[in-house]
Formats: sequence, C-alpha cells, structure tokens
Amino acid sequence: EAKLIGAKGFPYIKIKNGEWKSPFVKFLSEKERAALTEGLNIEEGDIVFFSADDWQRACLILGHIRILIASLLKRNNNLKINTKKYNFLWITEFPLVIFNKEKNIYESAHHPFTAPIEEDIHLLKSYPAKVRGQHYDIVLNGIELGGGSIRIHKSNIQEKIFKDILKLSNKIIKNKFGYMLEAFKYGAPPHGGIALGFDRLIAILSNQSSVRNVIAFPKTQKGQDLMSNSPSSVNLRQLQEVNIKILDN
Repeated sequence: EAKLIGAKGFPYIKIKNGEWKSPFVKFLSEKERAALTEGLNIEEGDIVFFSADDWQRACLILGHIRILIASLLKRNNNLKINTKKYNFLWITEFPLVIFNKEKNIYESAHHPFTAPIEEDIHLLKSYPAKVRGQHYDIVLNGIELGGGSIRIHKSNIQEKIFKDILKLSNKIIKNKFGYMLEAFKYGAPPHGGIALGFDRLIAILSNQSSVRNVIAFPKTQKGQDLMSNSPSSVNLRQLQEVNIKILDN
C-alpha cells in the first residue's frame, strides 16, 4: 500500500516479548531507542511505522496508512468508533507553495491568490517553502467539510508571487492578471471566505458512508443530473443573453 503511493519502503518496529523486531533496529543506538520509547510511549504489542522522505510525501504516506489501519481494525471489530461523537478540527498554517521535483518549480498549495501569513512575507524570496499561507480547512471526524482562504489584496505581494515564486512571464501576468494588479493599486480591503460541503455534513449526521446516499441532485457516472435534465441543449437566444457565440470550425 505504501509503495503504491510513492514510498520506496516502509520500515517498522514490532515489539514482541519485550524485543524490538525490525530489519533496521541494528542501526539505532541505545539513546535513540530510549528516545523513541519515551516519545511514542512504546509498549508490548505495539508496532511503529516510519516514513523517510520529504515532509509532504512522508505525511501523505503515513496519513494513508493510518487510515488503512483504522479501516482494517474496524472491519475486524478491533476498533469501535462512536458515530454520535463529533470532533471538529481547524487545519491552519498550510505551506503557501509546494516544490514540484519533476518540474523543478514551486506551485501554489491552494491557489496563486492565497495571502501569505504576514510574518512570513520576508521569506518569499529567500525560502519560499517556509512561508505559511492563510488558507484553512474545517474537518469533522476526519472528513474535510470545507476549505477556504484569505486572498492577497496588495498589488506588490501578488506580483512578487507571480514573478519570483511561480515564475510566470511578464506577458502572462499582464494578459491574465493585469486588470487585478491594476485594481489593487487603488486599494482593496482584505477579503476571503470558505466553501462548506453541506452534503458531507449530512452524510456524517445520518451515518452514511457516501454522499451519494444524501446528495440532493445525484449525478450519473456520465455526470448527468436526471432530476434537472442537465446538461441539456440551449437555444440561440439563451446564448445571446450571456454573450456567447459559437464559432464554426
């Protein structure tokens, strides 16, 4: 499972009969073993998994395996989850940008208009990976209910991210975002928001395993909505009302 999502390996330590059983225990000093025992509260019968990679990938791998283990324990009746208990969690201080090794460039973790946290702005040029963004998720019982962000409202910061971090050309910046950068020069208030998945909330409250069971307008596998007959054809007058013109090939 770990290798399927990019892990080169998945080292572990199993504690059985007071012994640490693992292919790499021989590489750990007594001091390191003591630190692991104390830090993870290791006891008889435990198993500890490790991921050695960059932070983003390591979190992805460990998070995936954690969910997998929980589902296996639940399936075998070794884990009971109280479906009437609701644990909310705000996820904040995401990285503003993530480095793409394949393309050798930084990419926006959320979107290119996300505002950086004020005290990290000085790191934009020197250490972009350490800059935290003002975007956030709301999670309920491990399921993301929604997410959003505070947007950049200063022309100089937005331009710096376009040019210095995302390496967009002056032509692209001017053609696609010139109007916005110009508008910001006249003053724009801080602004942002959040989008909530109401169907996900209803699925949790009604103890359903999928939003398909509660969604108000379910879609077919082809993406069609049979209740509203969408998508459907439009007439010429409707196209004219929204200033859309169909060009012949």
